[in-house]
Amino acid sequence: MNKNKIYWIILSISRSSKIGRFLIDILALYYYKIIRKGRTFIFQNKSYKYFYHFYNRTVAGERIVEIPIAKAMLNKYKGQNILEVGNVLSHYYKVSHDILDKYEKGKGVINKDIVEVTFDKKYDLILSVSTMEHVGHNYGEPNKPEKFLEGIENLKRNLNPGGKIFITVPVNYHNKFMGNLIRENKMPFTSHYYMKRKNVLNEWEEVSWKQAVETPDYDSYFANANAIYIGVYENN
Repeated sequence: MNKNKIYWIILSISRSSKIGRFLIDILALYYYKIIRKGRTFIFQNKSYKYFYHFYNRTVAGERIVEIPIAKAMLNKYKGQNILEVGNVLSHYYKVSHDILDKYEKGKGVINKDIVEVTFDKKYDLILSVSTMEHVGHNYGEPNKPEKFLEGIENLKRNLNPGGKIFITVPVNYHNKFMGNLIRENKMPFTSHYYMKRKNVLNEWEEVSWKQAVETPDYDSYFANANAIYIGVYENN
């Protein structure tokens, strides 16, 4: 039996019951924190430590690389006006920036629609981790996946001169509209980057656009994303 089959057997057990999930998640977390402590990956010629956390099965999916990259971007803009779209980072760190999330309730979270929201200030950084793929597609919203583009345009209008938008989304997700934008290289950003999962140990590497779009569909070869897209827009 190869490693991938064993991987999916373990994953199936963890998805079959709350107890199974809890036990396997705890074992996985300690395995990564102890056995794989200090492991790193490279993004844009910079070394980052893989991020291990119990919340939302972080060690099992793409957030193992998304979170450290997003946190480094957040640190770079410390003290400036920052907006996060999707309440993600506060589950891992204490944050003080503004958060826009239509559905998740929380202290200081702005529960408004990304297309309709207006702000009383402009932002130097707007970032989003694995959230924009759900706009107009999930959580009971009317199926209008092109709403993603409308949302990005609204965010661009709320950037300061020189400001930046940074987002991560999975490649080949169920949102076919966004998937086509990625495959056709038409995402509305000025810079485009891609990372691909390499193995069952959840190691990642930066790859080309072609390598990313050729990966299997979401949650089909490995759990969750097999590749991610990282988009950056600079308001110059």
